Amino acid sequence: MSILDLPSDAEATGLTAEIYAEDIRSMGQVPSHTRAVSLNPEAYLAWESLTKAISSSLGVRRYELVTLAAAQAIGSDHCRLAHGKKTLNILGEDQLLAVARDFHDAGLSPAEVAMMDYAVKLSTDAAAMTDGDSRALRELGFTDREIVDVTLAAGARNYFSRVLLALAVDLDIPEGLSPELREALLAPLPVRPANSD
Repeated sequence: MSILDLPSDAEATGLTAEIYAEDIRSMGQVPSHTRAVSLNPEAYLAWESLTKAISSSLGVRRYELVTLAAAQAIGSDHCRLAHGKKTLNILGEDQLLAVARDFHDAGLSPAEVAMMDYAVKLSTDAAAMTDGDSRALRELGFTDREIVDVTLAAGARNYFSRVLLALAVDLDIPEGLSPELREALLAPLPVRPANSD
């Protein structure tokens, strides 16, 4: 549980009040992560601008798949649940369940699996990455910009997820997730043998 003193809807002022109002318009509530990070509203708005720039360039489907892979690798329940809910607008629940359980066996394209593997490696052992990791994406048809965008999406998720974990932000459970999907999204990353692809 976070020690932060988070403003209520009625207590928020200025930019923070505007950020709260946008969440209420779009989601019907202000999640705990918004309340925490918008204690620095300028940084929160910069984060929003960054993620919009990345997702509009990469495409929503790829952005959400990379985000889910990175969030699962980090162990971020906040981001897995929030982006699991967002991904329901892109994938049906059955496929999202398969992605959450093991994206390697979820009917995704080889390019999508590769970019998710890349996001996992960036999130768990970035120091071990070499040009071979990005070359593997290029060989599957990714352009240089798309490789940068995949990297930015995974790196940005590391930033935000780790901030929420460090601040012990309360976990919000989004409405509309079945118990089965919620459990799958919160499961640890499956352990795969080396060179299993």
